[in-house]
Amino acid sequence: MQIEQIYTGCLAQGAYYIVSEGEAAIIDPLRETQPYIDRLEKDNVKLKYIFETHFHADFVSGHVDLSKKTSAPIVYGSTANPEFNAIIAEDNQIFEVGKIKIKVLHTPGHTMESSSFLLIDENGKEKALFTGDTLFLGDVGRPDLAQKAANMTQEELAGLLYESLYQKILPLNDEIIVYPTHGAGSACGKNMQKETVDSLGNQKKTNYALNQKDKESFIKAVTEGLLPSPSYFGMNVAMNKKGYDSFDEVLSKGLHALSPEEFEDMAEHSGALILDVRNNNDFAKGFVPQSINIGLDGDFAPWVGALIVDVKQPILLITDENNEEETVTRLSRVGFDNVLGFLKGSFEAWKNSGKEIDKVHRISAIDFEKEIENKEVKIIDVRKESEYEAEHVDEAYNKPLAYINEWINHIEPTEHFYLHCAGGYRSMMAASILLARGYRNFTEIEGGFNAIAQSDVPKSDFVCQSKVLK
Repeated sequence: MQIEQIYTGCLAQGAYYIVSEGEAAIIDPLRETQPYIDRLEKDNVKLKYIFETHFHADFVSGHVDLSKKTSAPIVYGSTANPEFNAIIAEDNQIFEVGKIKIKVLHTPGHTMESSSFLLIDENGKEKALFTGDTLFLGDVGRPDLAQKAANMTQEELAGLLYESLYQKILPLNDEIIVYPTHGAGSACGKNMQKETVDSLGNQKKTNYALNQKDKESFIKAVTEGLLPSPSYFGMNVAMNKKGYDSFDEVLSKGLHALSPEEFEDMAEHSGALILDVRNNNDFAKGFVPQSINIGLDGDFAPWVGALIVDVKQPILLITDENNEEETVTRLSRVGFDNVLGFLKGSFEAWKNSGKEIDKVHRISAIDFEKEIENKEVKIIDVRKESEYEAEHVDEAYNKPLAYINEWINHIEPTEHFYLHCAGGYRSMMAASILLARGYRNFTEIEGGFNAIAQSDVPKSDFVCQSKVLK
């Protein structure tokens, strides 16, 4: 028997590849299926089942494409109602893969169809539990995402989650290995550990949600402090439930190379958003006017989902050369399938064609220190509230990037301000959005708070509520 976790850091997502005696099962696969098919061929095994723990909200699974290409059936837990052929398993139903068994445990709460899969090895020992978004390491799945579909409150869903965890998962043996679908960085939980694998026994000791005195305290604990879910979550759920265009078709369409002239013409007539995925340092030095910068070298896909409202939005790409396929692939993972093409030759081709370019006014932390000395200035910190509360520049306003569409309209265009995040990744996203919407009277700080912390700029951990965007 072989169990392999295939972890994708930019999504904080774990898929699972399980093999026994020439047969395989894959749990919660990513959108692009060719790596799985290549692996099956390399190992000379047949894919027998594709298990889905639930209708995912934060990424588009590869279940539909993988099933079409391998003829392996898709398996969901009880109460799932996908709009394509699938096996809807009964609670405690067992599926055989080679000499092992996979037992379906219906564990609703995160969503109504959420299920965990208990692996029983060749010797009949309960060995591993694939928990999906029901149980994370250090946390549990948030119970507010499926309220509308379930016609229930988040408290009611949290109550179901309590019963699933305390009645079905906690009684299992401590030695069982827990394999969740997400780790730290995912918006599907609020308190996840950085580790991606742990024993159930250790989670019983360390996971706050598994150490509540009663159902009422559990409900309160897991519903406190939930941030609003990104707008793309509902659209991803719909794609996972209804099906989607083939990834191969999405990739082929997106890899349409465009000259600067063709790119400019399509941008003017298609209503496309220009998405520049180069790193923030390169973007600051020059970019195509109206471009939005979301760097491929950070938490790219989640930020795309958070900042671009509609997954059907037409997109034109500017990437470093040879990063086009990677970019289209990562966009497809969160359902952004409408990429019309990319700028051939990257930004240099645009620049060399003599077309108009724009720049971000960026200064170093040392220059920032000099400019604000003994002056009354406005500073906007786009880090998360928790980062701001830990330490921030004195008198800085905290306006998290995730809420830019709320606070941008309250910016006074004639009033200059300084802009920073932790290291430059998020503040450059904010800068590009501000510029695209006509706000130009600001200065972005290179290196963000990490650089500012090394300077003599006054800092504080005192939090004035009027300085924090709620």
